[in-house]
Amino acid sequence: MGPSRLRVLADRIADGRPRSAIPGALPVPGFADAARDVLAAIEAESIPDVEAVAYLRGVADGHAQHAGAIRVEPVWSGPGSHSVPVRATAQVLVDLVAEAVQELVLMTYSAKPYAPLLEALRTAVRRGVSVIAVVETLQGAGSALGGAEPAAAFLTVPGVELWHWPAAHRAGPGEADGKGAKMHAKLAVADRRVLLVSSANLTQSGVARNIEAGLLVHGGAAPQRAAEHVAELRARGVLERLR
Repeated sequence: MGPSRLRVLADRIADGRPRSAIPGALPVPGFADAARDVLAAIEAESIPDVEAVAYLRGVADGHAQHAGAIRVEPVWSGPGSHSVPVRATAQVLVDLVAEAVQELVLMTYSAKPYAPLLEALRTAVRRGVSVIAVVETLQGAGSALGGAEPAAAFLTVPGVELWHWPAAHRAGPGEADGKGAKMHAKLAVADRRVLLVSSANLTQSGVARNIEAGLLVHGGAAPQRAAEHVAELRARGVLERLR
């Protein structure tokens, strides 16, 4: 359930809410079933509510403390290995989106519709997550990208904010224009606490078929700094909304 959801459950029990109303307190996937299981266990063990609340809050604090520790693991796309098991980019990306409670930031150079990711994004938007996707454009990529605009991959997910790096903003110091500069970052950040940095674009080939490598970072300053940097680029007008 995670620390925030455990605290919601504990608070509802402490408030003396009717047992039948508690599972519906938080309209996010999995909460209702988990809440019913916990409530059934409390009843089966005849645990007083004050003790159950104290226990749940203690578990939530333990989860939060563990989440504060930094954990880094490699993530790969493409062929796997039985002798050296690694986490797959496609599953890690979908799981990261599913973990988001408040904010999700995506950046990608190329993008094509990838059904599992799009469904995870729709679910995230429905539960109130703010989703921002920064993409390259055909104009910015020049001849390096063809076909539909990368932004088109997200158009079936109402509520996703699409941003880009306008070609007019790409000139460096002393340059007449920014020709040749690319919006080449590929990352995903959930709630400023989990960061995926990868060579994989948000395409079927990138997250599943190509050999791509990345790092998944839990905790520490890296996820927060990555999200803050994107937010600052938006605030300064370096990045602009795509409409």
